[in-house]
Amino acid sequence: MLNIIWTGFFFLAALSVLYQALFLQQTAVLNEIMTTLFQSAKTAFDISLGLTGVMTLWLGIMRIGEAGGMVALLSRWLAPPFRVLFPELPPDHPAAGAMVMNIAANMLGLDNAATPLGLKAMRELQTINPDPETASNAQIMFLVINTSSVTIIPTTIFTYLYQLGYPNPTELFIPILLATGCSSLAGLCAVSLYQRINLLTPRRLLALGVFFTGISLLLTCLLSLDRETMQSLSLTASNGFIFGVIILFLLLAVLKKINVYEQFIAGAKEGFLVAIGIIPYLVAMLVAIGVFRSSGAMDILLSIIDAVVRSMAWTLAKLNVIHYQGAPLAFVDALPTGFMKPLSGSGARGLMIETIQTHGVDSLVAKIVAVMQGSTETTFYIIAVYFGSVGIKKTRHAVPCGLIADTAGITAAIAVCYLFFG
Repeated sequence: MLNIIWTGFFFLAALSVLYQALFLQQTAVLNEIMTTLFQSAKTAFDISLGLTGVMTLWLGIMRIGEAGGMVALLSRWLAPPFRVLFPELPPDHPAAGAMVMNIAANMLGLDNAATPLGLKAMRELQTINPDPETASNAQIMFLVINTSSVTIIPTTIFTYLYQLGYPNPTELFIPILLATGCSSLAGLCAVSLYQRINLLTPRRLLALGVFFTGISLLLTCLLSLDRETMQSLSLTASNGFIFGVIILFLLLAVLKKINVYEQFIAGAKEGFLVAIGIIPYLVAMLVAIGVFRSSGAMDILLSIIDAVVRSMAWTLAKLNVIHYQGAPLAFVDALPTGFMKPLSGSGARGLMIETIQTHGVDSLVAKIVAVMQGSTETTFYIIAVYFGSVGIKKTRHAVPCGLIADTAGITAAIAVCYLFFG
């Protein structure tokens, strides 16, 4: 699947260049493609280099947690729900502890902590993978949960919106939660169908209900606070959670009379090797995506979608189904961010900022792109990094399930924003 996607980006880019050369008499795009080619390779290396320090830190801390017994304790606590989603995972396996830490970091919007914890979990899952080159059911389930993870505190998005002059970013709290909730539910259902996991038993439905009820209560409490207090509380809770975990790991290890320094160094060495190992996979994916963007292929795709949507709108208007006079449709202007989100996190962030600056912070388009940014994670980046870190070459149903989650999140972002603000 990755081979088809990777070569597809290049062939679509080539067709775009050919179209522009023959019909638009433009050849400057070749210069831009070549510049992007080398810049993307450098960007991938810079990302990997920056990740090296974070990986070294967190895998060192996780090694202390394993030695102190905290990871095994988390695994036992989470055994019932994990047996449903990961039936092949043995009891008390260390992957469970790493996965829950990763999911918690994602929910708190702590990207720097979530990635190394996710890579640790993926490596633990690889130890029980019968075919080292083919993604196991557990690895695919975990990856899709990551690509569609529920973010309770989208601190990063709020920070960008404050900087852009958005008057009240917290009003997007519930829309972002609804969109990312739809993404997670769609991804979970897609993987469950592929892997024949029954989620419709009363106990599992009750567990999902309790989970989303807890999130709703938390949101109600946070939204009752003023902007400054909520932002300060969110940041303090997020950072306090991570620092508290570090102190807890150290305390348990010290009580067991374990040499925490040696354990940290052992885990840190592993983190360094993991970070270096993902460079080829990251270079390959970012170069292909960069060429696809700079060739103009995405612009052509968006123009086709825009024409189709406007044609449908005119048809529905003539049938008196909707009122439409040819004005730009807000969600069409937001689609570049939606299409970029599965491909490149930084690219989607840049498009979000550009769209908000172009249309104004109070526009419906600005709200849609902001909610889109918080609805899903970057699918192809996560696939390249997570699977690349353990040498997975055959991704099976990981890509379609991840894209189903992305589509659901982006569609929900549009629908929710029209419902709340349209």
